[in-house]
Amino acid sequence: MSDLAIRDLRKTYRTKGRPEVHAVRGFDLEVDSGELVGLLGPSGCGKSTTLRMIAGLEDATSGDIRVGSSSVVGLPPQRRNIGVAFENYALYPPLSVSENIAFGLRARGKGDRKKRVADVAHRIGLTDILDATPVGLSSGQKQRVALARAIVRRPDVLLLDEPLSHLDAGQRDTTRRELRHLQQELGYTTILVIHDQEEALSLADRVVVMNDGVVQQVGTPDEIYDDPMNLFVARFVGEPPMNLLDGAHQADGTVRLSTETRVAVGDVPDAVGPVVLGVRPEDVVLAGEADADVSGVVVVYENLLEHGLLTVELPGAEERIVAQTAPGLGLEPGREVSLALRRDRTYLFSAETGRRVR
Repeated sequence: MSDLAIRDLRKTYRTKGRPEVHAVRGFDLEVDSGELVGLLGPSGCGKSTTLRMIAGLEDATSGDIRVGSSSVVGLPPQRRNIGVAFENYALYPPLSVSENIAFGLRARGKGDRKKRVADVAHRIGLTDILDATPVGLSSGQKQRVALARAIVRRPDVLLLDEPLSHLDAGQRDTTRRELRHLQQELGYTTILVIHDQEEALSLADRVVVMNDGVVQQVGTPDEIYDDPMNLFVARFVGEPPMNLLDGAHQADGTVRLSTETRVAVGDVPDAVGPVVLGVRPEDVVLAGEADADVSGVVVVYENLLEHGLLTVELPGAEERIVAQTAPGLGLEPGREVSLALRRDRTYLFSAETGRRVR
């Protein structure tokens, strides 16, 4: 397999009489051979456009795409040796599974085609349905056929566009594990476009978080979750989302919240002034009044079997904080509670730029 390097990739759509649309702005990424990288972001952030430019299905406005040591910019899709599996499968209904898989091998001899199809079908678990047509297949089977067709050509790079989006919850879990196992076994350099953050964080070696055509952060799943670089990443990644509270960092090392509550966070020389204090629900705990950082009134308590989610309204402001608790506490709305924040797990972001300052 080959490594992949993308440098300053841009896509601008120009329509006469309308403002330019900058779909992708200065995308940079290096993917090691055999690595799986997930592109994660909201709808319209540019992740699928980026994938299509790598595949050659969309012309880049500027920038370079290198597979191994060779630039593929300007080459048609069939000459890039890049396999692509789309979310809508794009299978041919009249053809059998075997014929669908072999469709891209028409220039090869019949014997070689049969051998390759048999090999990939065995690896992906399609041997028993090679004579079937797509009409009678389940969503999971169709997805595996699309994947088999993408890899039967033995591509240098594999691109997957939302491969799990049409599957139900049970199928998604199973197919996600199968997909990761196959990718590791076959060793394909892979870029995966995905909208589900749980799937991105569990599947990928590294994750690229995008918004408005711009890369916000690149890192391992742990880095993205535990070390967000800005407010967008902090807000977008995590379920339930990170608590984000407006405040002002004081010279004494505290953050004065809009509730007039002060939370000690330590010295941050560059952060005096308006900030956003961030803390994840699992790092907010019920505490005695003497140890509390904030107090408030219970809005709702949700019992989710493995844990509970407690939403508390802070006094003097239209702000709420969510805490992950032990299950079965049965806290009633209106009850006053005290909460402590794990100090080493709090974050500070500039209210002006969104950049993380601690």
